Amino acid sequence: MKLREDIPPPELIDSPPAPPDTSSRRLAAGAISLCLLLAVFWLIARLFRLKQLEDYPVSTFLSFILLFAPYWLFGFGAADWLRRLLPTSVKRVAASGLLTLPYFVVAIPRHEFQWPVAAVLVALAVLSAAALAASQKPGSWADLLVLAVAGLAIDLGLLNTAGLLARHGMIWPPGLGGFPKMMLANVALYCYLVIKPIEGIGYDLVPRFSDFKIGLRELAFYTPIVIPVGLLLGFLHFHRAWPQPWLPPAAWIFTFIFVALPEELFFRGLVQNLLERRLGRYGALFVAAVLFGLSHFNKGGRFNWRYVLLAAIAGLFYGRAWREKRRLFASSVTHTSVDTLWSLWFR
Repeated sequence: MKLREDIPPPELIDSPPAPPDTSSRRLAAGAISLCLLLAVFWLIARLFRLKQLEDYPVSTFLSFILLFAPYWLFGFGAADWLRRLLPTSVKRVAASGLLTLPYFVVAIPRHEFQWPVAAVLVALAVLSAAALAASQKPGSWADLLVLAVAGLAIDLGLLNTAGLLARHGMIWPPGLGGFPKMMLANVALYCYLVIKPIEGIGYDLVPRFSDFKIGLRELAFYTPIVIPVGLLLGFLHFHRAWPQPWLPPAAWIFTFIFVALPEELFFRGLVQNLLERRLGRYGALFVAAVLFGLSHFNKGGRFNWRYVLLAAIAGLFYGRAWREKRRLFASSVTHTSVDTLWSLWFR
């Protein structure tokens, strides 16, 4: 059969253009926003004359970059890229040790490096990754062990500036006490997005309108409860003074990135998420809220039952916000708004 001359053979017909690689574009957008944020953080630190940045500008800022980059880029799909880059469990577990590089970078130039501290940090990352690689079933003994160790390390301050690991001084230089919390957040993200991905964590840093709608709705539900109870218990004290105009948005952004999001990752994205497989939606919501409340027991140097009670009630509303669409951005909006209002007007 003879082909018509005006119709090209199939191999010469142009195929439709391939759809754009949205994952690559998403990660590129995350990298661009990361660079912009790092520039802003540098300017803010210089404005407030952060002593560590003035004394050791290169090591301090490089250490912060090594901490903040994975924390931020995981919210733009970096886990998928890492899983392709590290195709085997052995490589993924071994690479987890790189998450502790910020300690080496910040400690060695200051002559404050301690091998026991480095060994504990590396072991914490690698053994957590190895345990989860060996137990892929969600809600297993490995999850309980990894989350318990990470939670206690942060809540008891074991890795803080003057934690139990400090033998001859401080683990982290003054002013950098938030570094261990971010490091463990990176370990948790790596473990549960790369080593043992579980559904429904919701660590997505591309905001949606629904995140703010849900987050502010839960804030509206919680506020009429917490203010009367907090005032009655003597925990809240209203301040009439109005802060400078730039302070509320600056406090909100800082709280969202460095306080609310890592806490929501742990208590909602991981704890509540995994507990749902054992206790159901409502049981997991209640237990995660109680654990969140108890994590505030030592704020103020002693058992602060008022803080524990109000934080546990708040945890119910944070959990509801996350559970609606399985998005940490939504619960972090509620969490951030509560903390900002408290720090500015009720502390």
